[in-house]
Amino acid sequence: MAAAPTPAIPSHMKAWVYSEYGKSSDVLRLDPNFPLPHLKDDQVLLKVAAASLNPVDYKRMAGFFKDTDSPLPCVPGYDVAGVVVKVGSEVKKFKAGDEVYGDINEKALDHPKVVGSLAEYTAVEEKVLAHKPPNLSFPEAAAFPLAMETAYEGLERAGFSAGKSILVLGGAGGVGTFVIQLAKHVYGASKIAATSSTGKLELLRNLGADLRIDYTKDKYEDLPEKFDVVYDTVGETERALKAIKEGGKVVTIVPPGNPPAIIFILTSDGSNLEKLRPHVENGKVKSILDPKSPFPFSQTKEAFAYLETNRATGKVVVYPIP
Repeated sequence: MAAAPTPAIPSHMKAWVYSEYGKSSDVLRLDPNFPLPHLKDDQVLLKVAAASLNPVDYKRMAGFFKDTDSPLPCVPGYDVAGVVVKVGSEVKKFKAGDEVYGDINEKALDHPKVVGSLAEYTAVEEKVLAHKPPNLSFPEAAAFPLAMETAYEGLERAGFSAGKSILVLGGAGGVGTFVIQLAKHVYGASKIAATSSTGKLELLRNLGADLRIDYTKDKYEDLPEKFDVVYDTVGETERALKAIKEGGKVVTIVPPGNPPAIIFILTSDGSNLEKLRPHVENGKVKSILDPKSPFPFSQTKEAFAYLETNRATGKVVVYPIP
């Protein structure tokens, strides 16, 4: 049987673009005729199937990182799942037709890509991508990379290991849902506590949290029990430092952080996705999609408006991308 002809790659595409900094609802617009990115030797060209949104997307759009940003106009989007349509001359790991996923910006705030994942195509370095586990749909896969890699890097930086206890602040959010699952299934935590609002406590239980704290009613820093690690995804390091045992550590992903808390910005690396792949393939570590997800590509602005309410559970995903 003859192979299906490879669809021709167009020169222009549909993409969500902003040409000035501001609130997503004011500056984001759909461009039906945006030029495709130029493919470098160490990159693959992806036909994007799904993208997930992260707070870094709207903070970047608002101009918080303009000193180290790439020139405007920009297409937002860090997380991607899609199909390789073309490979650069130095690419070894992937070939046309491969289904892949990843966080496309190796250094989140250091000149991130002009053409992000909220477009029909994007060009991505081989080293930040991994093969998509076959048990994941494209929307599920798009929800993994940035949040799971951030969860993993924070646990590593905090020196987390089997038999230690952890408190996760913001356990129902994009990163928090992965911190709970990794702490339980990959690291073998002795006890996992997590905070959320009242309506999300059941999700925390399902993810594997032993102690579920309703932050609308209880102050975690007043608990008699203290923890080896507090993972702060919400920006409360001062309070978090009161919840650790002597010699315990606080790790945070929300600047500015308070010393001695460990603060970091993710370095995206496809090898970390490969390392965690067995736990994803056996279904122990799952991506949690917000009930409103996925948003169709045409409703990307609505997806951002929803993410900006800070009420999303897990990840907000855009799918399908035409």
